[in-house]
Amino acid sequence: MMDLKTLTYIVVGATFALYIGIAIWARASTTKEFYVAGMGINPIANGMATAADWMSAASFISMAGLIAFLGYDASVYLMGWTGGYVLLALLLAPYLRKFGKFTVPEFIGERYYSRTARLVAVLCLIVASITYVIGQMKGVGVAFGRFLEVDFETGVGIGMGIVFIYAVMGGMKGITYTQIAQYCVLIFAYTVPAIFIALNLTGMPIPQLGLGSTMADGSGVTLLDKLDLIVTDLGFAAFTAQKGTSLNMFLLTLSLMIGTAGLPHVIMRFFTVPKVSDARTSAGWALVFIAILYTTAPAVGAMARLNLIETIQTGKVGTVDGNLIYEERPDWFKNWEITGLLKFEDKNGDGRIQYYNDKNEEFAARAEAYGWKGNEMVKIDRDIMVLANPEIAGLPNWVIALVAAGGLAAALSTAAGLLLAISTSISHDLLKGMIAPGISERKELLASRLAMAGAIVVAGYLGMNPPGFAAQVVALAFGLAASSLFPALMMGIFNKRMNRAGAIAGMLTGLLSTLIYIFWFKGWFFIPGTEMMADTPANWVMGISPEAFGAIGALLNFTVAIVVSKVTEPPPEHIQHLVEEIRIPRRSSVYAG
Repeated sequence: MMDLKTLTYIVVGATFALYIGIAIWARASTTKEFYVAGMGINPIANGMATAADWMSAASFISMAGLIAFLGYDASVYLMGWTGGYVLLALLLAPYLRKFGKFTVPEFIGERYYSRTARLVAVLCLIVASITYVIGQMKGVGVAFGRFLEVDFETGVGIGMGIVFIYAVMGGMKGITYTQIAQYCVLIFAYTVPAIFIALNLTGMPIPQLGLGSTMADGSGVTLLDKLDLIVTDLGFAAFTAQKGTSLNMFLLTLSLMIGTAGLPHVIMRFFTVPKVSDARTSAGWALVFIAILYTTAPAVGAMARLNLIETIQTGKVGTVDGNLIYEERPDWFKNWEITGLLKFEDKNGDGRIQYYNDKNEEFAARAEAYGWKGNEMVKIDRDIMVLANPEIAGLPNWVIALVAAGGLAAALSTAAGLLLAISTSISHDLLKGMIAPGISERKELLASRLAMAGAIVVAGYLGMNPPGFAAQVVALAFGLAASSLFPALMMGIFNKRMNRAGAIAGMLTGLLSTLIYIFWFKGWFFIPGTEMMADTPANWVMGISPEAFGAIGALLNFTVAIVVSKVTEPPPEHIQHLVEEIRIPRRSSVYAG
């Protein structure tokens, strides 16, 4: 039987060869192909590519890990991220496609008749996208570190090389077709092990139904009831119980939702279809493709938590010289321990892992009577749960290798989209739009590729050396997009009175207020020696977490923008007509009148 490392090299190598082959076949030869794939992508294909672009390492690797440990509270990620797509499909995608430009900053620059507004939009785009791409690089490093047995930095470097080949060469055209292949890889890799594990635990082959099904052990207890019983027996809050405040959950859901609708690399995908109606159609298909993974994620998270607890709590019993002993930890634990992402400390010297909530005073007092000296699982990186789940469940090596390829596909597909958004804003919005308007198409295409290469280097460096606030970096990126770009886009489409002064003031207010709040609790990493407030609910303003502050930043953006626009000159007449033309169909009697 082939060993896991060799099998993983074969499976991952085959997928990488596929991505590079597609990039060579779909090589961009014009700026229109590089930026928007020539505006000729089929809406169903674009929906699949959008799903891959959207379902990042956060969706594939991190989300089920969050669900596994946060339980009910992690539902905000499911609701926020999928709800944001509804907003995007209804309120933004068709109108931005009708406007017919290449980038979000280009729309903002022309709608607000201001190069300054375009520059501020570029700044917002780069800050949000760079923050987001750090999480993708971490996902690449985690997957490579475990399955290819290389160190984290080497894993990130390999990922950079693969993205460089197919993103720099293919641009949006190459990235689109590569993302279609990556979607097929990641969705197969996510659902296959979920089906196996659901069958093992409940006898139900559909994970979504297995989540509420009766356990296959004959106990008559449902999976969720058993998980609630086990975690509460260990002093943790019930898996299905709400732990956070309703206000913070609402604001985090809203932040993720409007952040989704404001993410530039996702919006750019809707510029690639031939017609305005295709933008709405592709958004609908994207929701279908995304739903396959997002409805599976709760089952994966719950099953992973159950398997984790049952595996480490019951070591294998054996004897040495007639004395009863326990094996310290299972093989899968030893494999992940090497990565440094999983660690235990045998505090009471009994050779067995005690995993419980030693912060729960009542349970800790009882645990002390058992001879336990504290929780011995001193580190569990949530990002390992999906990747480790097949090993924990004892699935075949080919399934484990498939999951590794899926995690890498998810991380690389989103990284490519983000890097394209960054490079396009530099080459098209800064260089072509402001610095050298007369630049030839050939030179602009070269500049786009050079900007992409530079963005990959920066992203790789930050992936290897993440700033202090990168722990929940994806949620923070959504907050930044929510507070800066989403209000400007919404008011640009639906508010004729919104002018350039209001838009600029609003974007800067939303971006800076959110950044300050994040840095206050996550660390002023660029100022050595500075202190920060402890990142705990007790210190948060009104219990609002940094990840949820994007909704407040967006409210500040809207408020400042509206007030400033009221006290300054209205937009020129032709801009107000432009807003009407974007929003109202040409055949409408309202528009005709």
